[in-house]
Amino acid sequence: MVSLSTWFRYAAHKFEYSISLTWKKYNVGQINSTELTDAIWKNFFQGKLTFMHWTKGGESMAPIVSPTGGTLLVRKLANLSSTQVFVGDVVLLKDPEKSDDLIIRRLAALEGYEMVSSDEKDEPFVLEKDQCWVLADNQALKPKEARDSRLFGPVPMTDILGRVIYSLRTAVDHGPVENSGIAMNQDAPVLAVELDVEEMAKNNKT
Repeated sequence: MVSLSTWFRYAAHKFEYSISLTWKKYNVGQINSTELTDAIWKNFFQGKLTFMHWTKGGESMAPIVSPTGGTLLVRKLANLSSTQVFVGDVVLLKDPEKSDDLIIRRLAALEGYEMVSSDEKDEPFVLEKDQCWVLADNQALKPKEARDSRLFGPVPMTDILGRVIYSLRTAVDHGPVENSGIAMNQDAPVLAVELDVEEMAKNNKT
């Protein structure tokens, strides 16, 4: 049973998302000024803050993602700012090397961070505006195996499709994803309202 306070927090997150999404559509000319209010309420009442994504798996993000794949619950993020996404978050993003594919990686640094290599031959550099650095969780893998920013460099924030908040590896092996503390606090009411493990299990291909 979801508490009233959780519902209020969920509604606040949903309203904020609806406004951000509608404003983005307005700025790119997808809707006009007379449609703004209707679009906000339509997103609020009909839309969801999450979507399911099946991943084929691999060793890079073990144990969050099973080597044989699994179903992920991903929170939508209309505004990829420092108030919405944080270092330590696991994100779903476009594959920098295969534009038609998606990968799961953890945010290790955001714009303004100075990146210093363990190889003294490499010059330090600062991540530019709207750039981020992502890493695989499995530290035993070499960069080429891990396929993260150590291989392909900084990633545009606009390539992030959402934050992974729940992982279902099998019908009996599933749970919330450990993200940054701020993100987990923000996502708690979303999980409480929108998580449907049975539906995720139906979507699972393993």
